[in-house]
Amino acid sequence: MALNRRRKPAGPPPPGVDLLQPPGALLLMLEARAPWEWAAMIAAAPWLRQLPRGDGHPVLVFPGLGATDITTAPLRTFLEDRGYVPYPWKQGFNFGPRNGVLEALREQLRHVAERHQCRVSLLGWSLGGVYARELAKEFPERARCVITLGSPFAGHPRATNAWRFYEMVSGQSVEHNDELISQLRVPPSVPTTSIYSKTDGVVAWQCSINPDEPHTENIEVHASHIGMGMNPLALYAIADRLAQDPARWERFDLRGARRWFYKTTHQSPMQAASRF
Repeated sequence: MALNRRRKPAGPPPPGVDLLQPPGALLLMLEARAPWEWAAMIAAAPWLRQLPRGDGHPVLVFPGLGATDITTAPLRTFLEDRGYVPYPWKQGFNFGPRNGVLEALREQLRHVAERHQCRVSLLGWSLGGVYARELAKEFPERARCVITLGSPFAGHPRATNAWRFYEMVSGQSVEHNDELISQLRVPPSVPTTSIYSKTDGVVAWQCSINPDEPHTENIEVHASHIGMGMNPLALYAIADRLAQDPARWERFDLRGARRWFYKTTHQSPMQAASRF
């Protein structure tokens, strides 16, 4: 699944990664709250419109496993309203990195970067976030920043409730592969943000934790996996991160009222796993 041909050295998977389990039945049932997050997004629209406007740079938005651009439409509408130029991935259902998918992603990133004559922010939901990270590793000169939503890049695929569906639709096995797991958890060299939820019913939250590096961060929100791309708190964090100048990038600021709605962690995946 890794896209990058110029790979950075990666060590073995952190101890404890293999012990992670997918979210339990209660959390999985709580995914039914996603429609309420959509309703909350509508209700919070006046508040969200008060956020500073963006600088007009392009943002590529990748949907999650089994999803299409329809699922990211509210997110892209929000980005456009905030002054960015969002692009859908235009590949139908995301059924994994099947033949032609990765090549199309590379070409789309090249096309958008050349069209706007600037670097592109990469925003991916769930599996789409894995694409975003790996594209940024392969083409750091074209990537402005990476933001992922509930993306499983730091653990074994079986620590999700979607691995069987992934095998079915992608035709690929998720059998243990130390090299691949190690490679996926290496963050891109550009500013990289993981937005995650400890009440995610699909992906074990420890699988979404970046290692502690100067250009990485992890922002916890109260959200479902299915509704994360419509959750007002996640949208606020996305807008805040996109507004950052990559040359003077700083981690998400928890001062003021934000501390009541967000948490951050700069633990390594190994430390996060040990708390499971």
